[in-house]
Amino acid sequence: MIELIVTLTVFALLVALTVPSMQKWIANNKVRAVADALQNGLRLAQGESLRRSRQVVFALTNNTTLQAPGFTAVAGGSYWAVQTIPAMLDGSESAVVAGSGVVLSNGSAVQIAGPAAVCFNSLGRLVAQSTTGVTGATCAAPTTVVNSVPMAVYNITLTHADHPMNVQVALGGQLHLCDPSQTVSASNSYGC
Repeated sequence: MIELIVTLTVFALLVALTVPSMQKWIANNKVRAVADALQNGLRLAQGESLRRSRQVVFALTNNTTLQAPGFTAVAGGSYWAVQTIPAMLDGSESAVVAGSGVVLSNGSAVQIAGPAAVCFNSLGRLVAQSTTGVTGATCAAPTTVVNSVPMAVYNITLTHADHPMNVQVALGGQLHLCDPSQTVSASNSYGC
């Protein structure tokens, strides 16, 4: 009986020691999953702009059914969508939803701060566009400057995570996923 009590006590101590680190690991993985989903959506938007030789808008939204037109862009939305921007605004050309996906799963508590929408031109570069065809999606020129390069920046955070993530889109279209708590160097490419 004493051996069983000692074994259970040791087991309880080991569990008590590993639970906090496991919670941080889970929180960091949630942040990373959201950052990856956001980056994949942005890469799809850039690829569609090049493939179609057309301006496209990448927008965060809370709409679950995505049709062109018909969804609304919101900052910190749970879903993303990529839609073409018609070259002719006279109605002779219609917008097409080129792709969509989930950024935040229900109850994840991860927060996204950044623009509701970014637009890519036919060369895959960021462009300012006021008429996107998506309600609430006005693409502005990037105002955040990182290492003297204008960028659109999405900050992804979670209260219990010790590694927040940034998804940075440079004016030239380069995408970078990084950890703002670390400094970028020759030996650390994960820093911002």
